Amino acid sequence: QVQLVESGGGWVQAGGTLTLSCVASGNIDKYTSMGWYRRPPGKAREAVAVVTNPEIASPRTVDYADSVKGRFTISGDSAKDTVTLQMNTLTVEDTGIYYCNIQGTSTWGMHVDSWGAGTQVIVSP
Repeated sequence: QVQLVESGGGWVQAGGTLTLSCVASGNIDKYTSMGWYRRPPGKAREAVAVVTNPEIASPRTVDYADSVKGRFTISGDSAKDTVTLQMNTLTVEDTGIYYCNIQGTSTWGMHVDSWGAGTQVIVSP
């Protein structure tokens, strides 16, 4: 079983910066993706930023939601079991609960798809 612990959420004024971190622990052998998702108030969960194949240089891909391109940066470090999300120039629309997700293969060959409990981000005008 893989556990994810998120940190770094909080309250910030529009235009401010926050950094979210997620640390994975457990029996994971290989990562196939590391990502951040969010659930805005009253809306469905959506992908924010996802790193695919973080353990290899190519064809490693990084995908961002259009609304965060140029403002958010995701960093996935499979060696450190960590994925971070640097969020700059935050807007009120970035408010929501942010969830870390990792997918991969466990040490005994099972597919892993784990979610963190979520961390709240509140951006005020």
